[in-house]
Amino acid sequence: MIPEFVVTLMLLGAAALHATWNALIKGSTDRTATLLLVMAVSSVPAIVALPFLPLPAAAAWPYLAFSIAIHCLYHLTLIGAYRHGDLSQVYPIARGASPVLVAAGAYVVAGESLGPVEIARIATVSLGVASLAGVWRPSAKDMKAVGFAILTAIGIALYSVADGMGVRRAGLSFSYIAWLLALDGPIALGAGLYLRRGRVGAVVRRHIAMASIGGIIAALGYGVVIWAMSRLPMAQVSALRETSVIMAALIGTLVLGEPFGRLRIAAAITIVAGNVLLHLA
Repeated sequence: MIPEFVVTLMLLGAAALHATWNALIKGSTDRTATLLLVMAVSSVPAIVALPFLPLPAAAAWPYLAFSIAIHCLYHLTLIGAYRHGDLSQVYPIARGASPVLVAAGAYVVAGESLGPVEIARIATVSLGVASLAGVWRPSAKDMKAVGFAILTAIGIALYSVADGMGVRRAGLSFSYIAWLLALDGPIALGAGLYLRRGRVGAVVRRHIAMASIGGIIAALGYGVVIWAMSRLPMAQVSALRETSVIMAALIGTLVLGEPFGRLRIAAAITIVAGNVLLHLA
């Protein structure tokens, strides 16, 4: 049995990986192509592993199918969010709203009950990550970015709950992870071939290096998250994962030249405080 603190450390590493591949997409000159290529590359190790893994149990397949459908919508809203907003603005909203939504979904679907203290801790984390995006001029472009980010948060919550339920019914967690990645990637690749038809070769040559790095990072990071949901409550996993907003804010500031400010620093401290409270016991 792997100790909980080891799972926690692995989730913090996954959070850093998630922020990194999102930064690669935001910094790309063709965000749509890069995201779809990232998803396609992330499926390659999973496809190779499939012959060596048993099929997930039948009870897991409805959740797997639902998760893949939601992932498709999530990709679209994420692209829209990064088209209109900064990494340090969009990412905190999208990730910050999801722990509360995951907690609600886990309560309704999985019967995971949270006491007042746990709810307060998760709310603290969510407040911190959401307030990281609290400094912007209310322009039409910003409102579009916020709207897409909120839709992204809803997608994150839906597929997180679906994957948490699915991996617990799969029998072997690695089978569920492999099939999710293996099915999601070709769908993304097909969408990319359609959207960039006539210039696929040029797009691949220009973005394949970045997409390969991002794909490996994305597969490893989300694989750890799904595996952790088979061992810890979904809301707890989600809250830990959303510490990635600190990394995203730093990357946005130091690498992409986006503003940070005192309010966002205070929000980052709030996130850390909320997660320390979540795991003190």
